[in-house]
Amino acid sequence: MDDPDCFTERCLSDGLTNRRSRFQRQQRQIKASLSGGEQPQTHPLTGGCGAIQYETILQHNVAIKIVYKGDTPEEVAKREARFAREVAMLSKVQHKNMVKFIGACKEPVMVVVTELLLGGTLRKFLLNMRPRCLDMRVAIGFALDIARTMECLHSHGIIHRDLKPENLLLTADHKTVKLADFGLAREESLTEMMTAETGTYRWMAPELYSTVTLRHGEKKHYNHKVDAYSFAIVLWELIHNKLPFEGMSNLQAAYAAAFKNVRPNADDLPEDLALIVTSCWKEDPNERPNFSQIIQMLLHHLSRISPPEPVVPPKVFTSENVVFSPASPGTSALMAETDDNGDTTMENNPRGFFSCFHRCY
Repeated sequence: MDDPDCFTERCLSDGLTNRRSRFQRQQRQIKASLSGGEQPQTHPLTGGCGAIQYETILQHNVAIKIVYKGDTPEEVAKREARFAREVAMLSKVQHKNMVKFIGACKEPVMVVVTELLLGGTLRKFLLNMRPRCLDMRVAIGFALDIARTMECLHSHGIIHRDLKPENLLLTADHKTVKLADFGLAREESLTEMMTAETGTYRWMAPELYSTVTLRHGEKKHYNHKVDAYSFAIVLWELIHNKLPFEGMSNLQAAYAAAFKNVRPNADDLPEDLALIVTSCWKEDPNERPNFSQIIQMLLHHLSRISPPEPVVPPKVFTSENVVFSPASPGTSALMAETDDNGDTTMENNPRGFFSCFHRCY
């Protein structure tokens, strides 16, 4: 008779092998449907069990997020709901600092297709820099990218609820940050209570925690100001390039923030920058600024550390032998006109050969 421990180990191994084979079979199915029969090139990116892939399909590089449905009916229902929310949010709002949504399919596998960002996550970028810190102007520039995206989301009544460096992606030149992963995003409603099963403890706002324990699934009253708190922790991390609440586990950090009002040390920050950070992570959500205010405060600080370069008037060369005709009033009037169109924060919905994905889901 087999040794019980060996038998158990073999069963676990067989179970993992079967799950991996099923998942790989599903991947082949979805690749074939996406490529229209052409075999795509696959390159693994970050993500467990092949959850995120870099695909070359019809000469276009895209990121494909494959969502495993789970083994139990409860897991399936939960992940399908999360998938539906993510697709709804991505298709509803477009912004230059959000990953560009291309399409989604629900069968045979739940898949979200977005643009590919080769710069990796902000988390990995910061880790590779340690112990060095970002240039302050770069850090504030990244913070502005994030704040503008959050302002756009909130203007559409959407709370992200999971703002952290792992969900922020960099472009290949490492000059722009884009927000990703909308699986926990929800539409804000004043009359609706939402679950506290959100976010990552180290970056979560204290009001998301239970008053007794950090239980999952408890209904809580909260609003979009939870994102302002998370932004403050991310901004502190951008400036210091250190893990917030260093030396604590995620649960210890959550307990310290929620029940002891502990925050990372901001004493070494310039006064106006310290004001942004400390106001955003205030215990009372009503005292936190909105992202329109945060953007203005960041721009003010950026103007202080990077004053605009003086404008040098162009040189005018004249000659005594040249006779200029009098200025035309019509021409002067035309030159005085300015374009009043401002920059837009929204982009048109992506179209093209991936547009059929919108009909798949």
